Amino acid sequence: MKPIISASECASELAGPRPPVLLDVRWQLGGPHGRPDYEAGHIPGAVFVDLDAELAGPAGTGGRHPLPDPDEFGAAMRRAGVRRDGPVVVYDGGQGWAAARAWWLLRWAGHSDVRVLDGGLAAWTGELSKETPDPAEGDFAPAPGALPLLDADGAAALARSGVLLDARAAERYRGDVEPIDRVGGHIPGALSAPTGENVDAEGRFLSPERLAARFAGLGVAGETTEVGVYCGSGVSGAQQVLALELAGHRAALYAGSWSHWSADESRPVATGPDPS
Repeated sequence: MKPIISASECASELAGPRPPVLLDVRWQLGGPHGRPDYEAGHIPGAVFVDLDAELAGPAGTGGRHPLPDPDEFGAAMRRAGVRRDGPVVVYDGGQGWAAARAWWLLRWAGHSDVRVLDGGLAAWTGELSKETPDPAEGDFAPAPGALPLLDADGAAALARSGVLLDARAAERYRGDVEPIDRVGGHIPGALSAPTGENVDAEGRFLSPERLAARFAGLGVAGETTEVGVYCGSGVSGAQQVLALELAGHRAALYAGSWSHWSADESRPVATGPDPS
């Protein structure tokens, strides 16, 4: 199943006999909580999901956005009305990071029918609502492991044996700046691949052909290439995993990402534009 859905397709499905559960996951790195934006107006029927509280565990040794406890994640999804055999559409404010984090978690936890609204709320042309829905309790029960996951050792090994992509901005990859984590730079051997290059000026994903060409230029070509992704804390990296899936590649996510890697002073750090 294609992991994205257009606004027109979403509107059609919402009006059809099997409407998807809608999750509003608006969130901004270092910005305000997304709940006020949701209350100011959302796609009718959408349920707000808090990325920091429901799509991540407590920040700490596992990074700034470690994976949530599967039982707690499942409970949050059931409260939102997610069913194991029902479609889900996730959207954010347009950059695709937060929506992809929800998409990745649901897919990793075993849900097979999840899509991201391409372009986010900015692409929606229908009416917005201020009403908070009260969905019927869902029955989704996570079964983690349906998508590949990397730990720090696995990421380091993949940087040597396959392709490890760093989804952060290029200046953070090089170590020119580091506004959040302990130290700047990248995992030795990782390649710089900022997520902004996966989408067009309106925040919509590039065509599968253009994405495939982009990733081929980074060494991701053919079905035998092992590829992994990391970012700052496992949010924008999920968008890169989604883009790779559109291009025909199954990628592993290092969920702890740079916030986890850089917290351990014993792990090596590379700086500058070169992978090593």
